Amino acid sequence: MRRAGDQCWGRWFTEYVSVRFPKKEELKALKVADSKTLTEAEREKLFQNLDEAKSYVGWAVNILSPNVISTCMLQRTKYNLNTLSHDTAIGLVQYALDNGVQLKEVFVDTVGPADKYEAKLSQLFPGIEVTVRPKADSLFPIVSAASICAKVARDRVVKGWNFAEDLGNVDADYGSGYPNDPKTKAWLLKYLDPVFGYPQFVRFSWSTAQTLMDSKAVTVHWDDEEEDGEKAAQRKNNRSMLSYFSASAGGNDQTPTHQTHRFFTERRLKSLDTL
Repeated sequence: MRRAGDQCWGRWFTEYVSVRFPKKEELKALKVADSKTLTEAEREKLFQNLDEAKSYVGWAVNILSPNVISTCMLQRTKYNLNTLSHDTAIGLVQYALDNGVQLKEVFVDTVGPADKYEAKLSQLFPGIEVTVRPKADSLFPIVSAASICAKVARDRVVKGWNFAEDLGNVDADYGSGYPNDPKTKAWLLKYLDPVFGYPQFVRFSWSTAQTLMDSKAVTVHWDDEEEDGEKAAQRKNNRSMLSYFSASAGGNDQTPTHQTHRFFTERRLKSLDTL
């Protein structure tokens, strides 16, 4: 089991590959390797070989959107990346079992301390031999195969990304997504909105994006908690945030003079007069 998508944008993929027990040597014969050591063309070729070996190889992928990742990491009650990765992997194992796959062994590339992760999985899935190792994709062919499937699936999604935002003709030369890539830096600078930040393609929770927003975006000043928000707004001759939630002078039947932002309509959020 392996994940792909540690870059600062795009979806995050966790992959599992299952192989029939007598066919382990056939998997080795496909010469799968850690996806990071392969070129894109080599990964595509090996992915095709794995897909053609469906008589004894099966695979499934769990996809997390950038919004889900950022929301989990930035919410008030922290849901860190290690826990998110663990829960996604657990979900994939359970998915395989629910679909009738008779798992005997599970090999996992670790996130966090390997011994604790292995004990956690063993407790959740008694009767299955669990092996968790650092860099498992370079140690076990089954994990190498999973890393190839995850990386190819992610690359295809990133290449064909449909932006929800109206950005015109978006430059598709994103680079690798890693902070030391000049193309990545240039793209992030080009598409940084000084007020709203980045499109949903980018993970706001990644330090790369956060650093650029802190230095290039509009500075937000938060009033001291000891000062009442209404008083602070009056002192600065600004409109209070609470005024946006108050009833209009003409009642509830007035037609809004502005279009509600997509952020609110997608989440079915509406202004309330009373609770």
